Amino acid sequence: MTFPDDRTLTEAGLPPSHRGRILLIACGALAREILDLKDANGWDHLDLTCLPAKLHLYPERITEAVTEAVLRHRADYSDIFVAYADCGTGGLLFEKCKELGVEMIHGPHCYSFFEGNIAFAARAEEEMGAFYLTDFLVRQFDAFVWKPMGLDRHPELRDMYFGNYDRLVYQAQTDDPALDAKARDCAARLGLHYERRLTGYGDLKTALARL
Repeated sequence: MTFPDDRTLTEAGLPPSHRGRILLIACGALAREILDLKDANGWDHLDLTCLPAKLHLYPERITEAVTEAVLRHRADYSDIFVAYADCGTGGLLFEKCKELGVEMIHGPHCYSFFEGNIAFAARAEEEMGAFYLTDFLVRQFDAFVWKPMGLDRHPELRDMYFGNYDRLVYQAQTDDPALDAKARDCAARLGLHYERRLTGYGDLKTALARL
């Protein structure tokens, strides 16, 4: 977050409609979850703008995209919060957010903060062979897993890609039987044992609640 003196100066230059408002710059894969949390908790002071979820296929581009979004919007808001974890940036996103004076979600990736970073770290050793899906990735399995890995064209590559995995863990944000059935099908297509874990919103909810 900005420091108190900076916030006072920023507030003075904002239109009345934007004073006290916080902008969330989020991964598009979190859009539905953030909107659900806003609605459920009455967080009307939070505005949301999303970057393309497909940036996760190119993590080296995330830091630059977030930086551009912060610089583009910072004059219009009291504060900005970056709804990304590290997400494969190798610490670069954290360092850039610190330089820009904005906060971000703690953790290595969304699988960790949905489970809760402490709980995820505690399971890490026993789940070395786990492949994780969230609600978003279950819905978008073909677009974000099957096709980018070329399995739609070369299904014979499946065992090469997933031979060292022993399970698919579906981290469910919502209790949706249709998504459960689709996640089971994803596990079958990958040849993996299926496990469903109702995580809810985990540390994402905690981080937004602090705002």
